[in-house]
Amino acid sequence: MPFVHPDSLLVVTINGVGLVLELAYLAVFFIYAQSKGRKKVAFGLGFDVVLFVAIAAISLTALHGTKKRSLLVGIVCDIFNIIMYGSPLTIMAKVIKTKSVKYMPFYLSLTNFLNGCCWTAYALIKFDIYMLVSNGLGAVSGAIQLILYAAYYKSTPKDDDDFAGKPSTEVQLSNTNAAAAASV
Repeated sequence: MPFVHPDSLLVVTINGVGLVLELAYLAVFFIYAQSKGRKKVAFGLGFDVVLFVAIAAISLTALHGTKKRSLLVGIVCDIFNIIMYGSPLTIMAKVIKTKSVKYMPFYLSLTNFLNGCCWTAYALIKFDIYMLVSNGLGAVSGAIQLILYAAYYKSTPKDDDDFAGKPSTEVQLSNTNAAAAASV
């Protein structure tokens, strides 16, 4: 926000668009999710809102000047950004253990890498150390995911689950049709 870091219009714009898209996704989720899932996500959203309000209140009341505010918000954002980019590490360990990329989607890894690269380039242009640290690590994490994908793609066994959505060559009768056919 401008009261935290001046000249941040591009970051506010892209995060505003991301927020609107995420709210649309959450609206669809809340329409179709079961009650247990709704409660879990609502709790997480409530936690996020409380955390956001607390950080905003602390930075506006206790910290005077944009440098101090940028330090607090920058460190908090770096922590959560590193957690976001580091979340595929468990899947990467599973890929190495099983020698299969079945559980690591290629497009998610590619997008993770490209997102890290774009924000790292932006951080270098503006030389924003807070953006540079977490997004640089994100670009490296994405590159490692892509290298793992390339290394283990050919050793991934192909099974029927990989062909979901493609027409099946097998015909399966329902129980009622099978019973009726057996009685004839």
